[in-house]
Amino acid sequence: MGGKIMNNLGSLPVVFASGKGSILTDVNGKEYVDFVSGIGVNCLGHAHPALVKAIADQAARQIHISNYYNSDRGLEYSGALLEKTGMDRVFFANSGAEANEAAIKIARKFGGEKKTIVTLLKSFHGRTVATLAATGQEKFHNPAFAPYPAGFRHIPANDYGALEGAFDGACALMLECVQGEGGVNLVDPDWAKAAAAAARKAGALVIADEVQTGIGRTGFFLASDFLGIEPDVVTLAKGIAGGVPMGACLARGAAAEVFVAGDHQSTFGGNPLACAAALAVLAEVGKGAFLAAVTEKGEYIRSKVAGWKLPGVASIRGRGLMIGLDTVKPASELQLACLERGLCVSTAGPNILRFLPPLNINTDEIDRGLDILYTVLRS
Repeated sequence: MGGKIMNNLGSLPVVFASGKGSILTDVNGKEYVDFVSGIGVNCLGHAHPALVKAIADQAARQIHISNYYNSDRGLEYSGALLEKTGMDRVFFANSGAEANEAAIKIARKFGGEKKTIVTLLKSFHGRTVATLAATGQEKFHNPAFAPYPAGFRHIPANDYGALEGAFDGACALMLECVQGEGGVNLVDPDWAKAAAAAARKAGALVIADEVQTGIGRTGFFLASDFLGIEPDVVTLAKGIAGGVPMGACLARGAAAEVFVAGDHQSTFGGNPLACAAALAVLAEVGKGAFLAAVTEKGEYIRSKVAGWKLPGVASIRGRGLMIGLDTVKPASELQLACLERGLCVSTAGPNILRFLPPLNINTDEIDRGLDILYTVLRS
C-alpha cells in the first residue's frame, strides 16, 4: 500500500485508517484500544468533536501567515496559555525538540560566559543534534552523528550528593518532571526543589522540559507545579494541540526578555491552525474535574495491574496517565503480542512498557485494554 518511508522509524505491522475516542481502526476494520495516543499527543483521543470543529473552522478562515505578522488566533492562544501557566512570554515552534532548542538558546544567551547546561542521567530532550547532546542516555549518542555539541553535563536524579559543584560554570538546569523515554522515572519533589535552589544560587536558570508531562498528562496542567520548582523556562509539545504539530517555549522574569528580533524563529511555529487546535485542547483540559479524573484513572490502572500479582510484572509506577510497567519478558515482545490482540502500548526501555492513553479515556476503554494486557502477561 502506497510508498516507502525511510527505515529509521521501525513501525509496527499495522496500518491505521481511523479513530474514535480511544479506539483505533486499521485498514481491515480491526479495532484497537489506544494506550499510546500518538506518544501522548492525542490527549483528547481521536476525532474529538470540539477539536475537529476548531480545526475545520480555522482551516476555512486561515491556516498560515508566517511570523512576519501576528494572527488573531495566535494572540488569543498565547494570552490564554500564559494566563493558565503564570509565565510571561511564549515562543511557538512545531515540536518538543524545537521548543527545547529555544530553551537552550535562551539559557546560553542568558548565561553569557557560562554555557554549560546540566541535565539528568536517563533524560530525553529530543532528536536534533543539540537535544541529543542534552539527553543523558548513551544509547542515543550514535557515533555516526558525532561530533555532538559540547556544553552539557549529566547528573543522576534524586542524588543530593550529585548537586555538589554541579552548577559551576552552568547557565541552566534542565530536567523532565517525569522521565518519559528514560523509563517513566519519577523525580522526587524535595530533590527537585534542592536542585533548583542550587542552580539559582549559581546564577543558572531552571528549565522544565514538559514536552511529555505538560497539558495535564500527570494530573496537573504542568507537572512542575507538583514538583514545586517554579521554572524560569517551560517547554511544551506532545498534547498541546491534540495532534496538530506544535511546540512552545515559555519563560518568565529575566528569561522572558532574553530573545530579541532575529535571535530565534520558526516558519510554521504557532500558525493559526495550530493555535486554534491548541485553544480547543486548553478549553477541554480546563473543564471542571478533568485533571482530577486524569489522576483517578491513572491510579485505577496502576492499582488494578498491581492487584493482578502476576510473576511477569516486576513493578508499576507513574503519575496521572503517564505509566511505566517493569516486565520480566522483553517489552518489545509484549508490545507486539498486545498489538496482535488489539491493544496499542509503547516501550520505554528493554523491559518497560509505557502507557500514555488519551486523557479523556473512559473506564470501559481502560478495562477493555487492561483485559488484553492481562491475557498477554499471563500467557
